[in-house]
Amino acid sequence: MTAEGTDFRGTTVGVRVRVDGVVDEDDLTYLREKVAAALDRPGLPPVSGEVRVRRAAAHHVELPWSGRTDIRVGSDLVVVHAREASGRELADRLHDRLRAGTERVAHRGDTTRRTAPPPPWRGGPRK
Repeated sequence: MTAEGTDFRGTTVGVRVRVDGVVDEDDLTYLREKVAAALDRPGLPPVSGEVRVRRAAAHHVELPWSGRTDIRVGSDLVVVHAREASGRELADRLHDRLRAGTERVAHRGDTTRRTAPPPPWRGGPRK
């Protein structure tokens, strides 16, 4: 499969899922639900980007599932990587990391460092 479009609800309409390798429909549906749950929250700027999932064809690979997200949240880019043994574990790991990344981006404005005004002898306000 390649370039599966998604019909996420809310702010995640611009997110696409790309699959490389043999991935069954149940794992793909679960992945879409988890990505939508991580990105569909109130107050988040417009979201767009891509989720790429690959399943290795070799049977001797210890962690055959790998995933990468390149999601633009407003003007910030959230990049997440994960490798797991199964499709559901990969979806869960991507969800956790994507949720943490979007939380950081969403609250970055709240925690920005603000410098104190300069002291009066350096041109700051007089009390």
